[in-house]
Amino acid sequence: MWITTWNVNSIRQRLGHLLAFLDEAQPDVVCLQELKCQDAGFPRDEIEAAGYAVETLGQKAYNGVALLVRRPLAMTQVLRGLPGDPEDEQARYLEALVVGEDTLPVRVASIYLPNGNPAPGPKYTYKLAFLERLRLHARRLMETEEALVLAGDYNVIPMPEDAANPEAWTEDALFLPETRRAFRALLAEGFTEAVRACDPRTELYTFWDYQAGCWQRNAGIRIDHLLLSPQAADRLVSASVQKHLRGLEKPSDHVPVTVALSAAA
Repeated sequence: MWITTWNVNSIRQRLGHLLAFLDEAQPDVVCLQELKCQDAGFPRDEIEAAGYAVETLGQKAYNGVALLVRRPLAMTQVLRGLPGDPEDEQARYLEALVVGEDTLPVRVASIYLPNGNPAPGPKYTYKLAFLERLRLHARRLMETEEALVLAGDYNVIPMPEDAANPEAWTEDALFLPETRRAFRALLAEGFTEAVRACDPRTELYTFWDYQAGCWQRNAGIRIDHLLLSPQAADRLVSASVQKHLRGLEKPSDHVPVTVALSAAA
């Protein structure tokens, strides 16, 4: 089972790139972030025509997450929104159990964690609170002993080697000590960070800013992650970053990240 996470930075602007990726790579599950559209504006027809079932949690102009599942796989037990704050209206969390006749089930979440800048400030307070809510929810999910994949744009640079120029990020909400501490607390619930489990190399980035020639200089950061529960980690085959898609015309500033899990029952 191939599971991909991708912050598309506007689904309508990047639809052609997404459809080409679905046709070329044929991932079984795709977790999308930063849709920047409401549910009614999501290009459901085009993606369903490509062979995928669709669940979305949209928001006008901002945020938004989606799950795409390649048929004949299906989604059940869909959860829209991260528990823990009934007043949170930001569209940042979508979860479902992916099931199929010849496939072991996997619970997958598409996560768009807050950026948090400027820090300190209310946006950073929200980021840390979101991370803590995610940790508590993940702990409850762990108790089910299901295969679980928490995938998305975490807006967290875990280690200095995950940035081309870590010194430039020392005051940024993505790299502050409190941010990395909260991310480590999430991992400590028992998760394996899939990419690093498979590839310890430096210069392994998933985001390049549009400014200052970051792509041309490979001045990237690694902020898109797939966290695997022990039951999912036991099935981990490979993990990879589809860096070449950043070189497309009018690309997202993020690229897809994909893990392969053994799927046969």
